Amino acid sequence: MAHADGAPEATFVVALRPAAGDSDVFAAGRAVALGLTVLDTYHHALLGFAASMSAGARAVLAADPLVAAIEPDRKFHADAQAVPTGIRRIQADVSKAAAIDDVDQPRINVNVAVLDTGIDTSHPDLNVAGGGTCAKGKSYDDHYGHGTHAAGIIGALDNNIGVVGVAPGAHMYGVKVLDDDANGTTRELLCGIEWVTSTRTDNDPRNDIDVANLSLGGVGTDDGHCGSSDGDILHQAVCKSVAEGVTYVVAAGNDHEDASHLVPAAYGEVITVSALADSDGRPGGHGGSPSCRADEDDTLANFSNYGPAVDLIAPGVCIFSTMPMDSTTLGDSGGYGTLTGTSFAAPHVAGAAALWISRHRGATPAQVRSALIAAGNSNWNNSDDPDGIKEPEVDVSSF
Repeated sequence: MAHADGAPEATFVVALRPAAGDSDVFAAGRAVALGLTVLDTYHHALLGFAASMSAGARAVLAADPLVAAIEPDRKFHADAQAVPTGIRRIQADVSKAAAIDDVDQPRINVNVAVLDTGIDTSHPDLNVAGGGTCAKGKSYDDHYGHGTHAAGIIGALDNNIGVVGVAPGAHMYGVKVLDDDANGTTRELLCGIEWVTSTRTDNDPRNDIDVANLSLGGVGTDDGHCGSSDGDILHQAVCKSVAEGVTYVVAAGNDHEDASHLVPAAYGEVITVSALADSDGRPGGHGGSPSCRADEDDTLANFSNYGPAVDLIAPGVCIFSTMPMDSTTLGDSGGYGTLTGTSFAAPHVAGAAALWISRHRGATPAQVRSALIAAGNSNWNNSDDPDGIKEPEVDVSSF
């Protein structure tokens, strides 16, 4: 895209200072004065906007005292490698809060948002309550499968078909921040965080998002100050959303490196999850390799990120869960399939968070995080973990 004077344009995210006033009014004024194309405005998680603009317009905005920060629209991608012993492994099947009995439908009255490729709204095994669209497309319906798979791990119904989730029947909200190829940008992810945060600041408590699952990531680090030191706008928005009461659960990433180099995994305000290779739903390391990969049972998955940014480990190899009823994008069809990645470890913890919140209404994200870590066990073998740190394995048996 080029500006009217021929200069090439790029997309930037702009954070405003409180003195700038309403972000819609500010953005509209600068659009007229500088020839910007405003794409999104933010009011709840962040005061600011996203716009395509020329280098000259960017320079003018960067010098504006009402502008707190301006950064390029970074790219994000889904943390899946290509495919559910997990429920038994984290002992959701014996949790009193989950009360899994192969009969009851919707049970866990907690709102969980999946910021991903969307959710299949017609899936008979999911309790889809709503959602929002921030990526390409007219709805939050999932045509790829990544988001639907995560949603099933979190809250597939406790009925007599398909699979069951960690928090059966949880109210699932699909927030489409990744397109149908599982790619997105800072702008789209900020839009999703904005949508989630707005549910906590409106006048309807029934739609308040309690837990947000982010099985995605892009390059970045944590400045230790909620983005105030390094000008990380995404970090600032996440911190504001957490302050409003949303518990964020994030995939550690699939690069077999320190998760501190990936955001939002690196942020200290979220719960970051690495992937456990488990083949039999039991500890002990006697199950052999998982069905779809050559990982060793009860070890850190050979692709999983690790390091001090990681809070918990959960099953993430050969996970069986829901898929869109009419999609074969990821190689599965008929509404169910098997995928691997930290993308599918994180939803086990998001489901665990939903279970704990269902019994502790009003808990803060910090309290939820502390409770999940405290309830974790050390059943897995970390002999192959590069950093030697043994993150607690999520365990909901006491919930």
